[in-house]
Amino acid sequence: MKLKDVYPLYLNNKAAQPNTDLAVTDKFTGEVAFRTALATPDVIDEAIAGAVRAAAPMAKLASFEKQAVLNHCVARFRERFDELAYALCVEAGKPIADAEGEVGRLIDTFRIAAEEAVRNYGEIQPLDISPRSKGYMGMWKRVPIGPCSFISPFNFPLNLAAHKIAPAIAVGCPFVMKPASMTPLGAIIIGEVLAECDILPEGAFSILPASRDGADLFTSDDRLKLLSFTGSPGVGWDLKAKAGKKKVILELGGNAAVIVDRDADLDHALARIIFGAFYQSGQSCIGVQRILIHADIYDRFRAMLVEKTKALVSGDPKDRDTFIGPMISEKEAARLGGWIEDAVAGGATLLAGGRRDGAMLEATLLENVDRKADAYREEAFGPLAILSKFTDWDDALAEVNDSKFGLQAGLFTRDLHKVLAAWDDLDVGGIVVNDVSSYRVDNMPYGGVKDSGLGREGIRFAMEDMTEIRNMVIRRA
Repeated sequence: MKLKDVYPLYLNNKAAQPNTDLAVTDKFTGEVAFRTALATPDVIDEAIAGAVRAAAPMAKLASFEKQAVLNHCVARFRERFDELAYALCVEAGKPIADAEGEVGRLIDTFRIAAEEAVRNYGEIQPLDISPRSKGYMGMWKRVPIGPCSFISPFNFPLNLAAHKIAPAIAVGCPFVMKPASMTPLGAIIIGEVLAECDILPEGAFSILPASRDGADLFTSDDRLKLLSFTGSPGVGWDLKAKAGKKKVILELGGNAAVIVDRDADLDHALARIIFGAFYQSGQSCIGVQRILIHADIYDRFRAMLVEKTKALVSGDPKDRDTFIGPMISEKEAARLGGWIEDAVAGGATLLAGGRRDGAMLEATLLENVDRKADAYREEAFGPLAILSKFTDWDDALAEVNDSKFGLQAGLFTRDLHKVLAAWDDLDVGGIVVNDVSSYRVDNMPYGGVKDSGLGREGIRFAMEDMTEIRNMVIRRA
């Protein structure tokens, strides 16, 4: 399969090719794979103006019409499954099996949104709570918030874009989207499919690759009523400070932990932790970074982890035997490689991996890492996991909470009381029991606390953020 040499941007529902200024590389070979148009500030301004014009007609779309758009996308994504997976493999360096998994999740996300598009409920509320309100009744409904701005990241170029686009269509919000410049093709193909839908009014959507310097309007323009950003914490909180009066949803970073208790099924835990730590080269905000193992099983489980990690196959992500592909760039691989070297210099023990060749970094395990080290405190966002030992469950929960992040955590235990204690005490957006922190189903509420963000994704929950409650009071004469 081969990608086209040039791709457009989408401006007010239509393909446009004002330039071919953005070169996107094959992340394994480093060669330019294709070029796409780069939106200039005047194009972004035109897109926002189009979204403003589209707000009223989008709000008036019937539920079945919005559902029809989403179902069309589901059908077309299924037809283009192999193309979408190959595009991910090239532009993101994602191993082909992971790429196919993401396309499956893209389809799931639009399918869920199609179902939710006809379930945007309101409520009738009795108001006769005192003599003065006798004869009054209330009811409320949800209405679209208006034009939305979406900024999506490089690591899940399809599905994290879908988690913004699909609920916006389901509730009737026009939007402008800036995909990550390193991986814009997934969002462009979504735009190509949406452009096939005559139901959508002009201005309903724009997909605009843009430089960071040229993208201030996505954040600061007051015509936009909501900003949804997924990416790094530093950028996300800075955007929130610049966003003005608009609602802001942030899905940011993490350094997720899993706890392996002494009663865990170790073979199951091994398979899931290896996946959670190293799938798509660890470039996931809920990827397993810290592994807390009960002292009674520590030596045994450490040996299992080391053996399995050393056996992982690295190489060309287009090869089906490959589990570890390249990181998104050599710069990012060098950054994490430096953190590993600093941790070892500070007393950590290197158990597996640690070597780097360009953008390729081996799956790496460390133990005895200083808790002040970047490898422990910050988000690795690469193929690194850190082992530590515990004896007391409450101490393990405290160690999980010893982080500025709070996205998700995983627990491997058969003790319901420990599960419930973790659910009560862990300062995270969600816990996953007998699986890893990186498990996500696309209809569940997903998001974090502390530096991990604000708000929740998951179609129904994103739809709530993209709507306002409009109340009506009736006096019965």
